[in-house]
Amino acid sequence: MSKRKPRPTRRKHRGFTLLEIMIALVVFATLAAAVIAAGQYALKQNARLEEQLCGVWLVDNHLSELQVGAVPATAREHVRRHFDRREWRLDQVVRPAIDSGLLEVEVSVSRADNNRVVHRATGWIDARDH
Repeated sequence: MSKRKPRPTRRKHRGFTLLEIMIALVVFATLAAAVIAAGQYALKQNARLEEQLCGVWLVDNHLSELQVGAVPATAREHVRRHFDRREWRLDQVVRPAIDSGLLEVEVSVSRADNNRVVHRATGWIDARDH
């Protein structure tokens, strides 16, 4: 009698089950949604910071113009400016400061199509020059 060699067992090659694929898809979709939400938040923050930076530049330029130009002793004025391919509204209030030699100038900047103030600053100019 001859001994037979045991037959090598075949390994069953199994793929992923439908349940495993569904779980992987849910995990991937959740991660993708989180990445998209974070990207949208970053874009909104970038736009807000860009608006604030433009507001800072506009106020600084406006106060510099007032330093060299004629300013009434007291005034409330609305100025429109075109800057960075957008229309801006500057609201200016000029009033005498505590020191009689100075005028206090408060300027707030907003987009022309929106009343939300992007930047607000106060500066002082020499009243004797004006």
